[in-house]
Amino acid sequence: MTIAEKIPQQTTLAGVTINADLSKPGPYYFDGCDTLAKLFRQRAEELGERIAHREKDYGIWLSYSWNDFYEHARLIGLGLVSLGLKRGEVVSILSEDNKEWVYADLGVQCVGGIGSGVYTTDSAKQLEYLVNDSDSRFLLIENDEQLDKFLEVEANMPGLSKAIVLNRDGLHDFSHERIIFLDELYAAGRAFLKDNPDHFEEEIARSTPDETAILVYTSGTTGPPKGAMISHENIIYSLSTAPATLPVIETDEQVCFLPLCHILERLISVFTPIAFKSTVNFAESPETVFDNVQEVSPHVFTAVPRVWEKIYSRVSILAGDATPLGRWAYRQAAKVGAARAEYLAEGKPVPPATQLAYRFWDFLVLKNLRRMLGMDRLRRGTTGAAPISPDLLRWYQSIGVTIFEGYGMTESSGIISVNSFDHNKVGTVGPAVPGGEIRIAADGEIQYRAGNVFKGYWNKPDKTEETVTEDGWLKTGDVGQLDNQGFLSITGRVKDIIITAGGKNITPAEIENRLKFSPYISDAVVIGDKRKFLSCLIMIDQENVEKFAQDRRVPFNDFKSLCAATEIRDLIGSVVDETNREFARVEQIKEFRLIDVLLTAEDDELTATMKLKRGFVEKKHKTLIDEMYT
Repeated sequence: MTIAEKIPQQTTLAGVTINADLSKPGPYYFDGCDTLAKLFRQRAEELGERIAHREKDYGIWLSYSWNDFYEHARLIGLGLVSLGLKRGEVVSILSEDNKEWVYADLGVQCVGGIGSGVYTTDSAKQLEYLVNDSDSRFLLIENDEQLDKFLEVEANMPGLSKAIVLNRDGLHDFSHERIIFLDELYAAGRAFLKDNPDHFEEEIARSTPDETAILVYTSGTTGPPKGAMISHENIIYSLSTAPATLPVIETDEQVCFLPLCHILERLISVFTPIAFKSTVNFAESPETVFDNVQEVSPHVFTAVPRVWEKIYSRVSILAGDATPLGRWAYRQAAKVGAARAEYLAEGKPVPPATQLAYRFWDFLVLKNLRRMLGMDRLRRGTTGAAPISPDLLRWYQSIGVTIFEGYGMTESSGIISVNSFDHNKVGTVGPAVPGGEIRIAADGEIQYRAGNVFKGYWNKPDKTEETVTEDGWLKTGDVGQLDNQGFLSITGRVKDIIITAGGKNITPAEIENRLKFSPYISDAVVIGDKRKFLSCLIMIDQENVEKFAQDRRVPFNDFKSLCAATEIRDLIGSVVDETNREFARVEQIKEFRLIDVLLTAEDDELTATMKLKRGFVEKKHKTLIDEMYT
């Protein structure tokens, strides 16, 4: 029985009613609502003083209700209407994750506007491009740091009516004719509400499934970013797949920390909590996410592979620092956990002796490890947005943490396929979501068709035509395979396929993922197109490699000198050699170099979700690459 066949046309799952006949054209309904705006109003009326969000202020977690959520969203929406916002116009948001980001997103949608996020790591010129390309009428800015970017290019944004600053800190005496503060926007909203008490609800009632709800810009790895138009129908469809794949229940606690500009976090931390009534805890910053997860101990947690890899690296450091007895106990626990995980992965019953041993080591070691990581209540983790090593997923399973890998893209409103408790195969990204169809084109490209495929690119019909086939299938740009059970495997990107000088076609993702399973490697880019052999540019994991160097008294002054140390090159060389043993000779890495500069999301080499931009890396580090082939 397929996932789609599990759900009748109309049913109640995870406490919500959905129209689950997702194989047919819409409209689709979630709890009787065909738009997110209507669903949001329904939830606010239903849940009232129940907690919707938590956020830290001066080190203390403060709670905010659904009434708070609705009231602030209404004031923002009506405030913008009073300033001239019309239905179908765009409002951009430049801020780190916080409750005001979500208030603005829903407030804009409820009055018929379109929310568009801007990464806080974007430069002033990138901000200028995004505001102008989206024809944004208003821009919400988090603080003085982000305001500086706006002021640098504000003369080049003629279509922008006003910028609204969320945080007054450091700006109490600031004045600018095109800038107001959030409290002033709230005041404008209250004044408009007094004269138009039903306007917000009337605009919500006017919302239709085909209207564009949000604009999500692609990462721009293959040219200027493009704004993907995601409709209310797209969002309702994606939400309707969740009860049969990765259900969330209303008592669940979540942590929001990935950029809300990204479709994955928008789906997980904005749309899903509205649909399933769960509570969102906003991380203080990307740097404190591990501490915040420990404090919250979420029931469900979604992260990109880089975060899961970082947690594994931390455990590796802690295990290495433990006493001899502690190291031995950890190895024994992990060994028994791995044996149990193998039976579970194969769908076989765990032998009583293995189960008994696991319970013993779980009580003695693994339960404490999960508590230390903030995963003692975790029902499931989810990973997406980039490939992840199957070995890493198996390691998490061995310590009692279940992680499901999924697959999606901006143009599919965040989801195409996903593993679940009922349908899980490590090394794949799962079967298509209910109602979704996947096919493999003649050149190996994955193509997808469903009700959550986007409307097209904002003001770029030519780019839309390039992305959607004549018969309505989304061209993902990824290469993959479907097995006879319908599980999808991603083998690489169409544009990343390496054709060696000997004519061998190689997809580098599998090699790179195997390298990244090492706690000493944070990322890798395999090179070799039209060349005699494969080489690799490697980013080391700073924390783990520094610890390795300190333990062995390897001298270094900074990151550059650390990468240059012979002992570190030998360390990474041993990881490369070990990886090579798992691949055929033509797929083995013959040379490697270390990228000796620390990269952050502000650097051009990385996307905002911390993925290396292959083309940019190859161009910027051409000297290193040429050196390997000299």
